Amino acid sequence: MPEFRLYNSMTRTVEPFTPADGETVRMYACGPTVYNPAHLGNFRTFLFTDLLRRALSLAGYTVKQVMNLTDVDDKIIKRATDQKKMVRDVTEPVIDMFFADRDYLRIQPAEHYPRATDFIVEMVDLVRRLEKAGVAYQADDKTVYFAIDKFAGYGRLSRLDTRELKAGARVAQDDYAKENAQDFALWKAATPEDEACGAAWDSPWGRGRPGWHLECSAMAMSLLGETIDIHTGGVDLQFPHHEDEIAQSEAATGKPFARFWCHGEFLLTDGTKMAKRVGNVSTVEDLRAQRVSAAAVRHLMFSTHYRKQLNLSGAALEASIEAVRRVGDFAERLASATGGTAALAEAAEAFRVEFDAALRDDLNAPRAQAALFIFINHANAELDTRGSDMGSLAAAREAFARAVGVLDIVPEQQGVDASLEVWVEQQLAARKVARGRRDFAAADQIRKSLDEKGIVVEDTPQGARWKKVR
Repeated sequence: MPEFRLYNSMTRTVEPFTPADGETVRMYACGPTVYNPAHLGNFRTFLFTDLLRRALSLAGYTVKQVMNLTDVDDKIIKRATDQKKMVRDVTEPVIDMFFADRDYLRIQPAEHYPRATDFIVEMVDLVRRLEKAGVAYQADDKTVYFAIDKFAGYGRLSRLDTRELKAGARVAQDDYAKENAQDFALWKAATPEDEACGAAWDSPWGRGRPGWHLECSAMAMSLLGETIDIHTGGVDLQFPHHEDEIAQSEAATGKPFARFWCHGEFLLTDGTKMAKRVGNVSTVEDLRAQRVSAAAVRHLMFSTHYRKQLNLSGAALEASIEAVRRVGDFAERLASATGGTAALAEAAEAFRVEFDAALRDDLNAPRAQAALFIFINHANAELDTRGSDMGSLAAAREAFARAVGVLDIVPEQQGVDASLEVWVEQQLAARKVARGRRDFAAADQIRKSLDEKGIVVEDTPQGARWKKVR
């Protein structure tokens, strides 16, 4: 069995991976900030993490995953203030929506979904440790900052030289006096707006609230320990968020914070980075409304390596819809088959080896999906011969089940009401008559009518077969 290899953003190389204890992978994934529904760009990262989790399980490891829910930050407070609500009233519906979207996309639940507001005590304790270590200071306005000049390793993940850092991004949105413009807030002094919407807590430094970066470090170390195996997130979080997580965690513990850093690339829409400010955001709810299956979305997301940008287009989505239809057809055929051949068993074993090798090669999902479709082609050819060997059929079913257990791209069966079923059968009968008299224009028109209702027709030696796909 080949070793499991992952690209480590810290070293910029693909390295062999095993959990520190050889058994349980302790994995932290940066989750959503719950003031707006997560968009598909966010879910590309969450699906990459889901694939990693499943691949690690297939490799024989136990996975203990934590995904945080950021339920207090500047944007949430602004939303609560504008709507004259408490922060919890803003975040609760969005959290419910996130879990519904997660389930729709068949993302396996993490073991823990900590909310930042439930870990205030741990965050205060972490700031105390940093203050004691001499890397945190309180400014005149009572906000506590991390002094990046006092942490020698700052910038090594993002490869930024501290002399070249410019004020910007999220670190410089704190309108407080600092000793260094690039120092980031650990504990923010409460404002009247914070107090009004329930986003302020007692602390040794006065009433306040945690900084965004502090939240993840406190939750990760509280639930997974001071050194975790894998930290995942979108590539846009490398700086400043992950850089600041490393600084505050390691300054407090003196230990490496994460052994591997794994980042997923952007999802583009027609070549433009998907972000709320661009106005081209698509949500899971949009997909649900258009009756796009989770299987098709997963196939699309896994069709490009997680470290490469993926362009979301109508054509690409349609191609994935057609691809998972083929997978669904094969799943049905394999389930109803009555026997196989020796060649089918050989194809199953070759598929099993190639599929595992692909996933262990830095989570190469495109290669894994290609192996699946090669297997489907070979298996269909063997099933056409109507073999009777049940052992080879069992091997094919097992290899297929292992693969779709990771990719999860078999579409759900679409319900068909009785009236639609009668109509489809009438259309197919009329199409058969038209083809018999070589009136192919009429036959094509009937097929078009079927397609408009989401009915896909496959002509086989045994006659026309049909399925509702959307």
